[in-house]
This record gives sequence, C-alpha cells and structure tokens, in this order.
Amino acid sequence: MGETDKDDLINIIEEEDKDLEIPNILPLMTLRDVVIFTDMLLPLFVGREKSIHAVEEALAKDRFLFLVTQKDPAIENPKSDEIYTVGTVCRILRMLKLPDGRLKALVQGISKAKIVRYVRKKTLYRVKIEIITEEPVKDVSLEIEALMRNVRENCEKLLLLRGELIGDVTTILDNIVEPGKLADLVASNLRLKIQDAQVLLELTDPLERLKKVNEFLSREVELSTMQAKIHSDVKDEISKSQRDYYLREQVRAIHKELGEEDEKSREIEEYAKKIKRAKMPKEAAKEGGEQLRRLEMMHPDSSEASIVRTYLDWLVEMPWSKSTKDVIVVKNAKKQLDSDHYGLDKVKDRILEYLSVRKLNPKMKGPILCFVGPPGVGKTSLGQAIARALKRKFVRISLGGIHDEAEIRGHRRTYIGALPGRILQGLKQCGTNNPVFMMDEIDKIGSDYRGDPSSALLEALDPEQNFAFSDHYLNLPFDLSKVMFILTANVTDTIPSPLLDRMEVISISGYMEEEKQVIAETYLLPRQIKENGLKKNNISISPGAMNQIITEYTAEAGLRNLERELGSICRKTARKIAEGEKGPFTITRNNLPKYLGVPKYYPEMDQENSQVGLATGLAWTQIGGEVLYVESSLIGGKGELILTGQLGDVMQESARAAVSYAKSSLKGLGVKENFLENFDVHIHVPAGAIPKDGPSAGIAMATSLISAVTNRSVNKDVAMTGEITLRGRVLPIGGLKEKSLGALRSGIHTIIIPEKNKKDLEEIPKNVKRKIKFVPVGNMDQVLSVALLNESQASKPKIKGKKGKPAKKKVQA
Repeated sequence: MGETDKDDLINIIEEEDKDLEIPNILPLMTLRDVVIFTDMLLPLFVGREKSIHAVEEALAKDRFLFLVTQKDPAIENPKSDEIYTVGTVCRILRMLKLPDGRLKALVQGISKAKIVRYVRKKTLYRVKIEIITEEPVKDVSLEIEALMRNVRENCEKLLLLRGELIGDVTTILDNIVEPGKLADLVASNLRLKIQDAQVLLELTDPLERLKKVNEFLSREVELSTMQAKIHSDVKDEISKSQRDYYLREQVRAIHKELGEEDEKSREIEEYAKKIKRAKMPKEAAKEGGEQLRRLEMMHPDSSEASIVRTYLDWLVEMPWSKSTKDVIVVKNAKKQLDSDHYGLDKVKDRILEYLSVRKLNPKMKGPILCFVGPPGVGKTSLGQAIARALKRKFVRISLGGIHDEAEIRGHRRTYIGALPGRILQGLKQCGTNNPVFMMDEIDKIGSDYRGDPSSALLEALDPEQNFAFSDHYLNLPFDLSKVMFILTANVTDTIPSPLLDRMEVISISGYMEEEKQVIAETYLLPRQIKENGLKKNNISISPGAMNQIITEYTAEAGLRNLERELGSICRKTARKIAEGEKGPFTITRNNLPKYLGVPKYYPEMDQENSQVGLATGLAWTQIGGEVLYVESSLIGGKGELILTGQLGDVMQESARAAVSYAKSSLKGLGVKENFLENFDVHIHVPAGAIPKDGPSAGIAMATSLISAVTNRSVNKDVAMTGEITLRGRVLPIGGLKEKSLGALRSGIHTIIIPEKNKKDLEEIPKNVKRKIKFVPVGNMDQVLSVALLNESQASKPKIKGKKGKPAKKKVQA
C-alpha cells in the first residue's frame, strides 16, 4: 500500500467516525481462525458462498458487517449452534474482487455485540444483534497504571525477542491511556488460540480484560525467551562442532608431520583387518569396504558415524566362514541319545538316519524337523541332545507371541536402534554358521499390521532358498543352508500350511505310566536329588509310591508336573535334614500323603456305574489326549435342540447331525417315529467353562442321545471317537495315538474307532495295544451294538415333563 492509499484510507476512517449509527440487524460472516477486536484493522479473503453474500449485502447498504468466529475451523458450513454468540461489528473499508471469484476485503472493528436471534439462515446469515457497551475507567489508580506499564514493557520485550520491535510501536503504546483499548490492541497482536482470544473478547470489564491479557503476555514472553535460548544453544553447538573439527584436523596434520598415527586412522585400519579376517563373500566384502570409506570421510562424533560403526561391527562378527567340524560316529550318537532320553524310538531313528546320510554326503542340506507334541515330552531337550551328538553349537529362540516381521528379518538401518533379526543374532552369538538352531513355539506366532513373521520364516526354512537369506539390517545374502533347524509346536492346526509344507513333522505323543516310571527313576529323581543338595543315600522312593505319584498326583502327557512333585518331596526331605533329622528317608505308599498331601487325581473313571444318556468320547488337546463325557437328556417340550458346554461350530454341527440321524432311525430302534416331537433334546458336554471344538465327537453324541431315547445304559468301560454322517456312517479322525494314551490314563480298556483308522494302529506302541481293545466300526449300528448294554442291565430313569413332573408318555423301546 503506497502513501496515497494510506492517506485515502485515513480520510475514509475519519469521515465514517463522525456519525456511526449501527443497525440492529446485520449480515453475519463467520471467521475460521481469527478473532477480531475493536479498532483492529484486518484484510480478509472471502471464499465461502454465504460469506460472499454477506459482504455483498453489507456493501449494498451501509458497509456494516457482523464478524463472528466459528467454534471448529474445520467445518466448511457451520450451523448456528457451531458459531460463537459474541463477535465484533466491523466496517468494510475496501473491497476487491479476485479473478478466482473470491473477495478481498479490508475491515475495521467498530464495536462488540452479541447475537440476539437469527433472522435468516438460507443464502446467508442475517442476525439481530445487541451492542455491548463498556463503561470507561474514570479513575486510573496506581495499581491500574502499574498494570498498564507492565503490559507495555512485556509487549516491547516480546517484540524485541521476535525481532519485530520498531520505534513507532513504543509511541503507540504510550499514547493509549484507556485500559480496554490497550488490552484490545495487545490481544490482537498476540498469537493466541481461538478459545483464549474469544474469552478475552467476551470480557466486558476493561480491567479484567487487561489482567487476562497480561497473563497471556507473560506466558508468551517466557516461551519466546526459552525459544531464543534454544536457538542460541544450537547456534553455539554448531559453532563448537566446527571449531572442534578444525582443531582435530590441525592435530591430525601435526601427527602426520611427526610420523604418528591418530585414533581415527587406527580405527579404520583395525576395521580393514577385521573385514579381511572374516573371509566374507565378495558381495559382503565389497559392501564392508564401501561402508569403511564412508566412515573415513565422516566426523568421528557424528551420529551417522555411530550407525556405520555398529553396522561394521555386525558385519565383521558374523560367522561367514566359521563352522564346527561334525564328528559323526553313529553308534556313539545312538548311545548319547539313549543316555539322554528314554523311548522316542521314531525320533531317534530319524536323527540317526540324518547323521548317517551326513557322514556319506557332507554337503547335504540341513533338514527342517518339527517336533509336535504336548508340553513336557522332551522336545527342547531333544534338540540339545542332537547338538551334543553332532558336536555342534546349540541356539534356541522362542517365537511364541511375536507379531513383528522384523523379529525374523531385522529392522532397516534407517530406524534408530535397528538390529538384525533373531536368526542372525543367534548365529552371531554362537559364532558358527552350522549350529543346531531350535525355534520353540512355532504354533504360537501371531500377525498384525507390523507384518506376518510366519511368512518371513518361509525363506529361512526353505532349503532351496535359504542359501541366500536376506536380512533387512545387513541387506546382504547370508547362507543358512548349513544350519540344522529344529522347530517345536504343541499342535499343527495353527501353523500356516505353506510353512508346514517346508517341515518334516515328527509327532511325540506322550509317555505311558511304565515309561514315566522308568524316566522318573533314571533321570528325574537323580536330577532333583542333585539340585536340592541331597545325596543318593538320603532318600529313596519305592516303586509303588512312584506309581502312585504318576497316577494320583499328575495327569499329563509329559513329565513336568511329575518332576515338580519329585522336587517337592526332595525339598521336604532337605528341610528335615537341615533341621537335624537323620536319614535315610524312604517314601512309600503309606507316608506319601505326608509329603504331597491328598491325591489330586484318580486313575479310575469318574463314572462309577453305566448310565442312560452318558457316553464317553475322546478328545485331542494341546496337552495330549483326554476323556470327554457327553450327556443327553429328554425334557417335555416341542422338539427343540439345546446345546450347552461352550461347544464350537464344528461340535454344534456334529450334534445336529447326531439328532437328525437319531430321528431318522427311531423306527429301527423300536420307538415311534414322532416320539421326539414332544420332547426337547438337551446335549451337554462338561465342563461348561472350557471351550470345546473338533470333528470327532459325532458318534459319542449320537450314542448318548439314542441311549436316552431307548432307555438303554452306555457301557462305562467303552470310549469312542469318530464323526457321524446323516446316513450313520462313521468317518475317520486324527490323533488316535494321543487319544488312546488319554483313555489308558483314565482306566478305559475298550475304544471304538472308525474302520478307516485301522491303519493308524501300527503307530500305537505294542504295550498299549495289549492293554486296550480297539473295535473298528463302519456305521452307527456297530457302535450301538458295542456301546449300549442289554435292556436287562439298563436302569429306567424317569423322563421329566415341562414342570419337572413325570411325563405321561412312556418311552417305547
């Protein structure tokens, strides 16, 4: 704006100030991010349709426009309740139309006002207003004068810190004698939040407004002072860094003249030697040389130099060419495995096969073995035994619960604190490129927005790809083909199929009572005696007591709880010896409860008698095989099906299929065809607090229901597993070995299995087949002939009606 424009503007303001009559109805224009105070001169760019109509209407009349700030700047077309009620009546001094259709207007605040009501809201806002008048401060006391002086001084200090102080500002501030006008002038030039500025605008008391402005001004002075200090410190630090660099270069030049070597040169030379000693592949050596040249050109204390040093440390410490020499004597390896583990013949045979092939072909690729079985069966300790048999280093990591792909592949170097993945970390830790690498809990890997770790493992565990495994941190191919990977899992259901396809799965079902007794006496008890500071002659456990511990104090496929119970006995014995009692101490069946308390489990079944509607099924869980009871009851009703016991979708479908089969077979069972129309069928699988699912409970549900319908008891000594079709065919199932061991632990000696599972009997140990009678069946008729007792042996329970009374209709068997 030139000098002529300024004079014209001053003339306009003086002319308009002579006679100001503000109408009580004015067009309203909303502002997004500014609050206008009285006497404030401000240019505005107007682009919204309603705002343009409001400006045009004001120009068509007396140039008065009511400006109010909207509560949320992000709203394009605010409603009446989204606009503050107090604003400022302004006069449009100048208006210019821009080529893009917007308006540029210069406005000046005249007086504060508040909205009484909205007169129009469609094309523009037109409101009825009430002018807010302020009574001038007549008597300026010493306190008011001191407050005004403090505001002037803080305002000058703030402008000085910002570098915006000019001579005219001091004169303008000194010439204002009214507290209200001084508050409005200072507030209009502070960078206040919309909410704070609106609070100031709505204060009608000039003194209160000036005090509030003084608070905001003091805070801004403190912030600007701190900002200036930070800026000064940064500037000083930069100057210091430049000075230090210059001095170091001078020292370096002096050392060079004296024939001495400085610290940086020694570091570079040391890294060069390490790169050469590491015997890296050509690609890795080339990358190491490039990073070394970068480090040489950097300032030693820069953050980038620290990142490069860390990368070089990882690069030179990776076992690129370091490997342990396999000492393969198959007979010695067999002795080693037998001394560490009892049983597990299939697993041992597979390991010895690998060692034999490795001896004949040293360049063979490492296998990917996956041990699957319940907790406590010795999966992890088997990996350690393999490492000892091969004379290799052993590395173990747990993958349970990890969600981040970077845990496997590492972080990229652009991130602060980046590191390689856990595979390369393990290799660096052991110092060789051919260890036995165990990954525990492969079935418990998760995935989320950070990536899928199981997908990242595909490359590492694929023998056709892992010779050039790429980690994000090193960003170089590393050969993993010499590593023998061993993975462990409780179940295979949660392992992604592409990952499962790359592994050779070896199942470890669990141990029988005889095996547990041998393991406890040979391995567990001697270990607990040693760990608790006892000697062999201090304690002995009789075979009967050991068998009682196994059957009545533990109920598991593995050995962890058994070892805990033996540890508890050893601790109590150690306490007795420490208190002065003399041994030796012999634990028998009679005194065992003094050490372990009352028995926790009983080997016999929960069913004391065969009952109507109660069938025994078999389940396969993460901790091994278990007995699963299925209860059915008929209640007077309308033929509805009630399912309880937290059954999953698959088990619910099995229950519906069982009911449909039972309804279609009523005539063949000697029951009227419409019998179930007058009864609700309730199928329950205890315990109700445990979620259950799986496809092998169909025949147990059908047997339980048909037992209730025909009033014939189910033999308590018979367990069954198999899925059912609507035609009554019995479909094959999985986990037969685990289920058989679970049934044996529960005292069951007859198991009904699907006909197509006969081939799986070869996997079951001979001593288990001697104790359990397996009955293969192809349809439900065969199941019922084995499971249901004769009518003479069955009890006749009453069927309850709707209100708990005996039903009038009797079961016709």
